Amino acid sequence: MPRFNILRNTTLVLLTVIALCSGCKAADRPMIPAPTTDVALAATPGKQTAVFAGGCFWGTQAVFEHVRGVLATTTGYAGGSASTATYDQVTTETTGHAESVQVVYDPSKITYGRLLQVFFTVVHDPTQLNRQGPDVGTSYRSAIFTLNDDQRRLSEAYIAQLNAAKVFPKPIVTQVTPSKGFYRAEDYHQDYALNNPGNPYILVCDRPKVEALKKQFPDLYVPYKGK
Repeated sequence: MPRFNILRNTTLVLLTVIALCSGCKAADRPMIPAPTTDVALAATPGKQTAVFAGGCFWGTQAVFEHVRGVLATTTGYAGGSASTATYDQVTTETTGHAESVQVVYDPSKITYGRLLQVFFTVVHDPTQLNRQGPDVGTSYRSAIFTLNDDQRRLSEAYIAQLNAAKVFPKPIVTQVTPSKGFYRAEDYHQDYALNNPGNPYILVCDRPKVEALKKQFPDLYVPYKGK
């Protein structure tokens, strides 16, 4: 189902979102272990791309755009076809798409493994199947869309590591699947958390994720565009 009607900025909506987002409080969760399997930092600056889906793409983008070494982020859709990559179609839960974020990063500043650690620690709850907080449906599933064999290997190894260590109270349900394409979302979804800081959904569900990043990854946190 589509997320809450963001235009209904009322006390009732805010209280309901607070109740439903009780499982999204990333700041309450301890930082999970770093991957034991990772790649080394690159010797020279460059650009690599990763694609993550962890519930509403507003919050996923809000976290990654504050990570040191990330050069650009874009909200969009992954898992389905180009012809169905629109918000109105994706929210019907019939397209195969997940709300996703494309992360372009400098591999000389941050590794793919560290991005995975951020993803599993503060972006979302990887044990929730086809939902995150108030958002329910396969478009809000936990997924990593891999772009090469190294990303697949590192993602699968990290999930196995976390499950073996019982880091979470329930098994991780994150899908690791080869990317079939990433399709940019509508303009109004880009940098939504940054542009709408007073929105109740952002305040309750997404701002705590950024605060958790700042608290748990002080070496990685950077203000957005100098702010």
